[in-house]
Amino acid sequence: MHALLRAFVLAAALSPPASASAPADPVLEWNGVALRTAAAAAFNPPLEARNLAIVHAAMFDAANAFEHEFRAYAARVCPPPGASPEAAVIGAAHHALVQLYPEQASTLDALAAQSLGRLPDGPARQAGTAVGVEVAGRLLSLRSSDGVAEAIAAPYTPGSGPGAWQSTPPALRPALDPGWGSVVPFALHTPSQFRPGPPPALGSRQYATDFREIHAVGSASSTTRTPRQTTLAQLWVATAPQVWSPVARQLAVAARTGRAATARVLALLHLALADAFIATWDAKYVYGQWRPVTAIRAADGDGNPRTPADPGWTPLIVTPPFPDYPAGHSACAGAAEAVLERLFGRAPGVTLELSSASAPGVVIRAASVREVAQGVVDARVWGGVHWRTSSEEGRRLGKRVGRLTVQKLLRPMTDAEPAAEVAAEEG
Repeated sequence: MHALLRAFVLAAALSPPASASAPADPVLEWNGVALRTAAAAAFNPPLEARNLAIVHAAMFDAANAFEHEFRAYAARVCPPPGASPEAAVIGAAHHALVQLYPEQASTLDALAAQSLGRLPDGPARQAGTAVGVEVAGRLLSLRSSDGVAEAIAAPYTPGSGPGAWQSTPPALRPALDPGWGSVVPFALHTPSQFRPGPPPALGSRQYATDFREIHAVGSASSTTRTPRQTTLAQLWVATAPQVWSPVARQLAVAARTGRAATARVLALLHLALADAFIATWDAKYVYGQWRPVTAIRAADGDGNPRTPADPGWTPLIVTPPFPDYPAGHSACAGAAEAVLERLFGRAPGVTLELSSASAPGVVIRAASVREVAQGVVDARVWGGVHWRTSSEEGRRLGKRVGRLTVQKLLRPMTDAEPAAEVAAEEG
């Protein structure tokens, strides 16, 4: 039986009585479902970001089809009269997630049944769900040839000698997604559009400065790192979408954005995060810079007298399996910062609460998106996994990606064409 039909059947069985409370906001509900679904899959941050961008763009196009406030991302459809916009959002999210995570189809079917079951049964629900499935299908078709499979399977031979990335302890895993820098972007013209210049030379003062900082503060046995710094480093072990998406939700809820506007906030965020990964991976595998754990243990061969070797040095958190420069988490922070500041301003008047599965029970509060983004830059250094320059350059790269995403995609229908503004950013 088709997944959508199963959901309809389950929805009919689970439909609440007429006196039941009003349905939850399907955009926020299925944002949460999407995050949980992605978190339950195998660790692959670039793939997670790409999949979540597809899901949230589908939800946006479905919600926007009923309100026509913004330009569509991939599919401008005309819902039949009376179709349920809530069912359209649910149908879009469910269909996209089942196609992207088929191993979780049974769970997703049950969740869709529960969501649809809160809506009145009848033609409106069926028509709305069909709209969502159509929108998601078009978006999935658009992304079906984006090069993801080839990127994951691309061959990669690490370099050798000082400065070159090598597999890192303890697992010594091979490089993750070495071809991701060739995946078709969502907003960028090319993955290399904002490629930064090279990292600091091994013999430079900047490299030595970065080396000394992370050697002291990023070590598992550091005596200079504070408890709060340790906590923040552990919180950002979670992938970027898992922390930034709840931040965007808090801002949207506080601003009381409507359904389509909330879907737009989340779609722009996730589209920018996906492109930040693509742009970062492009640079990572061009430069192939070694990670601090490799560099510090083998510093006697780097030719820099300011960087003494420490063969037993271990970072606070486990180093991810890909080159250092620029930092992906920080690129995502810059992208999120640019998107959310453009949508809500630099001082939104909301105390943001950060939490993640990698720091159970911890809640960190911030007064602004900028504060959150700076915390990411610091956290990757305090965790011992990224040089300071890599983290700062990643944030700069991400901000350019985020600005372009907002300038180019999902613009209000009342806006003039953004050609001049986008051209200025691209230049």
